[in-house]
Amino acid sequence: MMFNYRESAAWDDLPRIDMEELSASVAERCRKGWRLLALFGVPLKDGVETVCVLADASARLLDVLRGKPAHRYASMTPQCPQAHLFERELFEDWGIEPVGHPWLKPVRCRPSAEKERSRRPGPAQTDYFRVEGEEVHEVAVGPVHAGVIEPGHFRFQCYGENVMHLEIQLGFQHRDVEKLMTSVPASRALALAENISGDTAVGHATAFCTVQERLCGVKITDRAHVLRRLALELERLANHTRDLGAIGGDTGFLPTSAWNGRITGDFLNITSELCGSRFGRNLLCPGGMKWDVDAALAESLVKRLRAAFRDARGSVDVMLETSSVLARLTGTGRVSFEDARSVGLVGMAARACGVTMDARMDWPLCDLDNGALHKRLRTTGDVLARTLIRSDELNDSAASVEADLTLLGVSSGEECCRVGMPDALPAGRIAVAQVEGWRGEICHVGITGPSGAWLAYKVVDPSFHNWTGLSLALRGEQISDFPLCNKSFNLSYCGHDL
Repeated sequence: MMFNYRESAAWDDLPRIDMEELSASVAERCRKGWRLLALFGVPLKDGVETVCVLADASARLLDVLRGKPAHRYASMTPQCPQAHLFERELFEDWGIEPVGHPWLKPVRCRPSAEKERSRRPGPAQTDYFRVEGEEVHEVAVGPVHAGVIEPGHFRFQCYGENVMHLEIQLGFQHRDVEKLMTSVPASRALALAENISGDTAVGHATAFCTVQERLCGVKITDRAHVLRRLALELERLANHTRDLGAIGGDTGFLPTSAWNGRITGDFLNITSELCGSRFGRNLLCPGGMKWDVDAALAESLVKRLRAAFRDARGSVDVMLETSSVLARLTGTGRVSFEDARSVGLVGMAARACGVTMDARMDWPLCDLDNGALHKRLRTTGDVLARTLIRSDELNDSAASVEADLTLLGVSSGEECCRVGMPDALPAGRIAVAQVEGWRGEICHVGITGPSGAWLAYKVVDPSFHNWTGLSLALRGEQISDFPLCNKSFNLSYCGHDL
């Protein structure tokens, strides 16, 4: 059943089809350019249904397919590689087997049934792909790392210094976020969403609030939309600045590495002035925003923004004008356009390969446009492309934030930034939110049951898609290129390990 992405749909109106038909339909849609946003199980009285959410950006339409309970079905992955991790996750959670899947190993090792828990291996006991040969050797890194970092295991198959294959195993920490979203009191759900991935608190909070608003048919004010865009672009500025400094550090260019560490704090402190949290927590709420910007605060923040952006632009330009840095970044960690499309990369990792995807333009949260945001594309798919995308987006985000602060200042007091929400969610509805976080598209799917309580809540962080891209970027590279390639993606462990 197709519907407008800004609206919700009645759950009972979605036709149930056999899993074989669902699998064939998904493969056919993806061949025609649709994307697979989410694939997950919903436990009902007669068994576990499989829910598939597809998106067509050209028409801005969503389609939701409901697969009848089944234990086995023909895998979608051979025809639609985007489904690779989703199918592994579905099997891990509910025991629904995609027959013919090429590599059906655990994603997070979180089986729901006790008997399955004893049967499925943990992350440290799972199998790994191996390349055989007398001169082939294996390098294992992690899951414990020498830094304040969450656990993740990287298994390299190498011939000399050349990486033939990198397998990434995550899932060493599991917080059961999706289950908690359906069981915690309503007063705690937003805080939970803000902590799905700590450096993307605004992005996930925006997606969570948008799902609730679309379920309830609530239209927030234009001022609230501007404030949300402001917060999202401040989050992008802080994280891009930090990552550009980290890329400088991994090339041995220490001036930008040191300067950007300080400048990142300047952008975070601007967000702190809005709501008291450097990461933007407690800034949003269903129905709008908890905090507003008056004329005096807007004027003050514009001055601070200009100073921080001037420093960031100068720091990054010094790095990008250095020939040794450009030589190190150029051609390193390539991902082709075809591979990026095939495995479903999102965000700047996809745009660096020439994939024209940006939820800010493809799936806008509102019709307001300040003219500052653009799809920034590169085609080489290497570390340099991912670096230049960040550099370009620094300019756009800074211009967008300044334009929005100016607008908020001159229109202070003219419109509220928060509207009322119903006491309870409507029964039997499904809604989807797509938000362009700084790493890429964040997708939340909410389904309510007969009483209005959550029947299921699905979260897809951009890192879920893009860790596969990092594996592809290392093929044929020197193993010494891994830290730089890793920084150029800078993916979230906790965003994956829900």
